[in-house]
Amino acid sequence: MTVALKGLKVLDFSTLLPGPFATLYLADLGAEVIHVESPTRPDLIRLLPPYANGQATAHSYLNRNKQSVALDLKDPQNIELIKQKISEYDIVVEQFRPGVMQRLGLDYQTLAEINPKLIYCSITGYGQTGSYKDKAGHDINYMALSGIAGHSGRQNSGPPPMGIQVADVAGGSLHAVIGILTAVIERASSGLGQYIDISMTDCAVALNNMAASASLAGGQKPSVESEHLNGGTFYDYYQTQDGRYLSIGSLEPQFMSGLAIVLDLPILMEKGASFDPLDRQQVKQALAEKIKTQNFVAWKKVFSALDVCVEPVLALDEALDSALAEQRQWVVEVPLNLEAEQTESQLACPIKFSRSVAKYQFIGQHLGAGKW
Repeated sequence: MTVALKGLKVLDFSTLLPGPFATLYLADLGAEVIHVESPTRPDLIRLLPPYANGQATAHSYLNRNKQSVALDLKDPQNIELIKQKISEYDIVVEQFRPGVMQRLGLDYQTLAEINPKLIYCSITGYGQTGSYKDKAGHDINYMALSGIAGHSGRQNSGPPPMGIQVADVAGGSLHAVIGILTAVIERASSGLGQYIDISMTDCAVALNNMAASASLAGGQKPSVESEHLNGGTFYDYYQTQDGRYLSIGSLEPQFMSGLAIVLDLPILMEKGASFDPLDRQQVKQALAEKIKTQNFVAWKKVFSALDVCVEPVLALDEALDSALAEQRQWVVEVPLNLEAEQTESQLACPIKFSRSVAKYQFIGQHLGAGKW
């Protein structure tokens, strides 16, 4: 078995979630990641409860496999140290507001003069250009401006506060990894690195691709609870007798037919594929009334044996303790450090290869514990 990204060296100046999650994937897949942190202004992730083994669980996860180096970037000696070492590195990841790295003398232009092969990725809320580039923001703001929040939720209650950071992670982190590895492949033919500008808002817009294509090329103006996949059809969540929920996604004819039969709801086959808003509402009402007739456990038993795209809505602890989690190895035990026998349970890297493996050397380390 191989470690796919062995040999790549990453200098990570990011904090909080988007940058660290991106470099976590790189580290899990074999890259050597040095996480440069301020000795006086701790990454807020280090302070975020709950705690286990003496530190924040989020920090232990996001920074596993990484060496922590404490450097004050306002100290000119440390800037010179970074410049001396930058030729050893393939990738820089940073998450400051536009212009900060330039003021520090660590911007792409400056470092690329020293190391032309350097790939440099900046992750920001709104990108390096445009009127929003200097504004502060969080995931909820990026979701709002991207149109995703306005395309989600209920007409009578508005957009939902998401339980995960969609723009931060699916937008910023994962697009950063795509950009970085694309640049690594391109460098193999050009011999040169390049600059990558990741805007979490730009990338969040791209996540809403189905509705955006309908709006841009199809002339539609999608609204809340009006489309196939945002609550406008029976593709939705339904409350059970005891207040739990089922997810129903039986859109294709064979699944719709199977669901109609098991629930004894002929209206589903008659009107389930209708584009008429009144028909759609009648189908949803019929489904809601039917699902309310039994409790969560009873419906789980019914649908566990059927292939009709109906699944229970699990709490996070239920999901992590499920048969699927065990079968697909969602959870891994990570040593506290290179010498420790004690481990901490963490989410595994979800990417599975036929020949390569993810590495789990140690959880995130104490500030400045790494060697550089």
